[in-house]
Amino acid sequence: MSRLLDRLEETLIAFLMAGATLVIFMAVVQRYLSGITAFGIQDAMIQLNVSWAQELCIYMFVWMAKFGAAYGVRTGIHVGVDVLINRLSDRYRYGFILFGLACGALFTGTIGWMGYGLVREVHEYGSTTEVLEWPQWIVYLAIPLGSALMCFRFLQVLVSFARTGALPKHDHSHVDGMEDVLDDANLVPQDLNQRKGPQA
Repeated sequence: MSRLLDRLEETLIAFLMAGATLVIFMAVVQRYLSGITAFGIQDAMIQLNVSWAQELCIYMFVWMAKFGAAYGVRTGIHVGVDVLINRLSDRYRYGFILFGLACGALFTGTIGWMGYGLVREVHEYGSTTEVLEWPQWIVYLAIPLGSALMCFRFLQVLVSFARTGALPKHDHSHVDGMEDVLDDANLVPQDLNQRKGPQA
């Protein structure tokens, strides 16, 4: 179940990031081509209405930020100021970290609950977005869903830390898939030829 949730979280973030990039690229190309008068390009581009692109990208980035924050808790990529915590004894450090994780869960859980109330209000009011004219409650749904997932991640890390004493850590210098490239970079030409094998 946890792996499925992890996969859904990562897939959603990747989809939103790729989608927002594609929409922005399309809008920029359309704006650039609108200035070219040759071959009737300008007329064709002006007829192509992409006024919705900016609004859609804003909403996609909001959803991406909320679910990306939950992903950050799970993987330990959030920036934390731990100068004072690291100076404490193991016993006090353990207690302060548990307290901090519990506060994170409480805060995000509260935001999620308040966000749920906001979504209900907006849904009852029936307001829509300005350009896309989508129901506005769909946009605001990112608040309770993202906050609830973040709360769950805080609780997940809290339970794991209480059992093992280890927090998730992310090596910012590590790039997946670069191990072989770095190994090859440290080899001399003769070693590279041996690794590649005989050539026909």
